[in-house]
Amino acid sequence: GLMLVLVIAAAAYTWNQVTGVNPGNVGLYAIGGAIGGFIAALVTVFRPRSSPITAPIYAILEGLFLGSITAVINSAYPGVAFQAVLLTIGTLFTMLFLYRSGRIRATPRFRRGVLMATGAVFFAYLFSWIFSLFGMSMGFMHSGGTVGIIINLVIIVIAALNLIMDFYFIEKGAQ
Repeated sequence: GLMLVLVIAAAAYTWNQVTGVNPGNVGLYAIGGAIGGFIAALVTVFRPRSSPITAPIYAILEGLFLGSITAVINSAYPGVAFQAVLLTIGTLFTMLFLYRSGRIRATPRFRRGVLMATGAVFFAYLFSWIFSLFGMSMGFMHSGGTVGIIINLVIIVIAALNLIMDFYFIEKGAQ
């Protein structure tokens, strides 16, 4: 909860800076937040005992990154950031409720299924990217047509199910 508050506070600060006070610093916030967050994550992974210090630092740096990127995207597509934030928070709390209530459990079979589905999404995007380097397109994946929408809905469900995995790993790590 504290990390979420830090992310939101840093993102709100960056959003206000980028959209009003000093829009020229968007790159500084984005790159600084991304690189700094990556370094903080690496330190946390390789020195887990440092997590009481590095986790809040990571949350703040990711907030800087997310706030700047979201402000840029919102300037191109007004209103989309607010919708994305609401949908993300709604998905988070829905999946947390389903996990905590026991309606969805991270059984070994569930974890294998989500891992395989996530791997399939990874390889689909990897092949799409490789094909694009050679001028070929897998347009149906990125289109606004029926097939593209269905594919993206499936990917969203897989992403939401990955939250169940995260909750499971957090619970096991805390134990």
